[in-house]
Amino acid sequence: MATYVMIPGAWHGGWSWVPVAKRLRAAGHQAVTLTLPGLGEGDDPRDRRLDAAADHIVRVVEDHDLSDVVLVAHSWGGYPANGAAGRLGDRLAGIVYYAAQVPVAGRSLVEDNPAESQAMLRGMIDSSPTRSIAPTLEFVQHIFMQDAAPEVQQLVSDLLTPMPGDYFLDPAQGPDVTTLGVPLHYLLGDEDRALPHPGEVFAERAGVKPVSVPGTHDGLLTHPDDIARAILAAG
Repeated sequence: MATYVMIPGAWHGGWSWVPVAKRLRAAGHQAVTLTLPGLGEGDDPRDRRLDAAADHIVRVVEDHDLSDVVLVAHSWGGYPANGAAGRLGDRLAGIVYYAAQVPVAGRSLVEDNPAESQAMLRGMIDSSPTRSIAPTLEFVQHIFMQDAAPEVQQLVSDLLTPMPGDYFLDPAQGPDVTTLGVPLHYLLGDEDRALPHPGEVFAERAGVKPVSVPGTHDGLLTHPDDIARAILAAG
């Protein structure tokens, strides 16, 4: 039995992994869905640092004495996942990246974006009184789940929370994950429009080839059966 610790992407909380987690549990595994600091409903996004997000993952694993842990990271969740992975020792059994950014140590998410996107993201953060980036319905309609019905897009938009800006500005931490001695896997939605680089680029950083799965960037909500099957097949 594996213990899947499921890390959400930017603007998302643990709710985004619930449909997939239910299917993993039905297959006999343990699944823990995390909401990282600053991304809960009503949370203050100010002064949230990337190292604290990684600390939260480690603390949950240690406080609950979890073993055979497979970190499952969606989108930006690759950043705190990598920061936590090297600190989990023999508790860590693997990492599954789903439509995720696999960071380069010492480089922030903003720095890993094309130049025009870097300027846009910095401008949005600097102009916000809470140094955060507010979610919009347009994100959902055109980037996250362009294949979903309008009422579903609106529902997801209402669930998203402001993204703490320093989560995007802080440099990535943790070792090169290819040196950890655990299996790594990369799942890529076949209609994903959200990643700043082709998914093959991020998969190569993990030393693997991407496995195509149905859906857009938020296929974990629209195609939970397929995503759960792919996670289970990854081991």
